[in-house]
Amino acid sequence: MSTGKYVMPYFLSDFLKKYPGIDLTMNVTNKSEVIKSIEDNTVDFAMVSVLPDHLKISRIELMRNELFLLGKDNPSKSGMQMSTQEFKKLKLIYREKGSATRQAMESFLDQQKFTNHKKIELVSNEAVKQAVIAGLGYSIMPIIGIKNELKNKEVQIIPIKNLPIITNWNLIWLSSKKQSPAALALAQYVKENKIEIIKKHFSWMESKSFLP
Repeated sequence: MSTGKYVMPYFLSDFLKKYPGIDLTMNVTNKSEVIKSIEDNTVDFAMVSVLPDHLKISRIELMRNELFLLGKDNPSKSGMQMSTQEFKKLKLIYREKGSATRQAMESFLDQQKFTNHKKIELVSNEAVKQAVIAGLGYSIMPIIGIKNELKNKEVQIIPIKNLPIITNWNLIWLSSKKQSPAALALAQYVKENKIEIIKKHFSWMESKSFLP
């Protein structure tokens, strides 16, 4: 998935230093295309936050994925948790259809029975982030990709009931796939080192230091 570009390089960096002879290609796209590449058996691995229920897969659970409501400013009159009525007035920025972030956002809106017809649709998390920074609207996005923007106060988390949405990133592959020695080595490396990698590079997420 496209959010994986903020995560997967940290799981690959030291592995590629350890095995400099291995060539790697990483494609960044949305959930639908990622799952299709697994289904078509054209990749060794995929990183997803929503597991496909129509494929028999093996997986390594990596780390939590948390999605918050983000905006350039907090329009709530109280300056605190946004009410349902205030939320309904927001112009929302969506990822394109087929995106796991879009799926998570729409699921949240449906569950809370929020109706919101003012929307902009963009084709990447980076495009959504830049639109939020520019003040074009608000979006529910993974916290992983906005660390610096939060630190620099370019965007802020808008508190609202029943957020964040919490899922998990997983490294997956077809259970029936005969993996190459390089792919087997990568899977083993990730299993053995994931805790250390998460602690080293993503401890700020566990500390919740970004929360208002």
